[in-house]
Amino acid sequence: MNVAAKEYPVITQAMSRGGRGLWVRVAIIVGAAVFVAILAWRVTQALAAKPVVKVAVPTVSVTQAGLSTVPTTVSIIGTIAARYDMPIGVEGDAGRVAAIYVEAGDRVKRGQVLARLNVSVLQPQVANLEAALEQARAEAELADAEYKRAQAVGASGALSAEETQRRRSTGVTAAAKVKVAAAQLAEAQARLARAEVRAPSDGVILTRNVEVGQTATPGGEALFRLSEGGEIELRGQVAEQDLPLLKVGQVVAVRLTGTSQVYEGHVRLLPAVIDPQTRLGMARVSLTPDPNLRPGAFARAEVTVSNAERAVLPQTAVLNDEKGSYVLIVNAENKVERRTVRVSGIVKNGVTIAEGIDGKEQVVATAGAFLQEGELVKPVLKESGRS
Repeated sequence: MNVAAKEYPVITQAMSRGGRGLWVRVAIIVGAAVFVAILAWRVTQALAAKPVVKVAVPTVSVTQAGLSTVPTTVSIIGTIAARYDMPIGVEGDAGRVAAIYVEAGDRVKRGQVLARLNVSVLQPQVANLEAALEQARAEAELADAEYKRAQAVGASGALSAEETQRRRSTGVTAAAKVKVAAAQLAEAQARLARAEVRAPSDGVILTRNVEVGQTATPGGEALFRLSEGGEIELRGQVAEQDLPLLKVGQVVAVRLTGTSQVYEGHVRLLPAVIDPQTRLGMARVSLTPDPNLRPGAFARAEVTVSNAERAVLPQTAVLNDEKGSYVLIVNAENKVERRTVRVSGIVKNGVTIAEGIDGKEQVVATAGAFLQEGELVKPVLKESGRS
């Protein structure tokens, strides 16, 4: 037997128990390490076996605008009007309308009677003055004859010089009375003539604002409105920036609201001033008279001022935000790029672009608002618009 075991049995037992505990702890650590290694291996295998998910690239429709010949037009919006719209009223004294001889739309000649006022007072006045004139003339003839007889016998001394002079004065006074009576008669006849409302020129009656029995007064509402010569025109507003493009004599295509018929006209007059509030000017376009072109009708006119090469895009391709108008193009790397453009007008197949693209780019045609600048896309070309 070991001497130490015999002498120190308690210590020997403690050392035996400590060795066994150490081995137990080592075994636990080793087992845990093996478990972790196995678990890591299985996770690695599972990840290796799982398929990789790829991000899908969106497909977008693009168009290549190209260049098209696009006319540059100026719009004129306004109304049809008589070129010379003349109001016709009463020139003389007020009176009650006794008769009307025309209706709106009638063609009249210069001097034609349109209406007549009551002349029951004026006619007797004229007749009275005519009689007064005849009486004055008779008295003047008698006075002149007496003066001539006085001159004939005055040389023989039968009448004094004073009597001859008196008869001469009587004749002069009688002649003056004739002139006064003639002037009064002419005035009365003029007043009687002004009781007839006459057309001041050839033309077409536009409106009739009088009825039989109505009292007409000078300075009141016009009884008729006359289009002198029947000429008509379009009076329309033009934007300030478009006025320099217009020239007198340019051909104008005029359309009435709600109709497709085109009436040809020519620019007759351009404005001398521009309204400082609206920044618009009034242009006038002469038109050939037509029964359908009635004064007061709303109309729109277009003047082709030039032709230019422009890119044409669908309206869905042009976007707008706080920075202005822009389009999205697909570059050589199939990535989306923003391009600022300036829209110059609208045509049948879309909008015309004056600046920003040269017609060779691939422009996103639809759904551009859902794309981000720099995003990778798959472009599909569609047919572009042509004017």
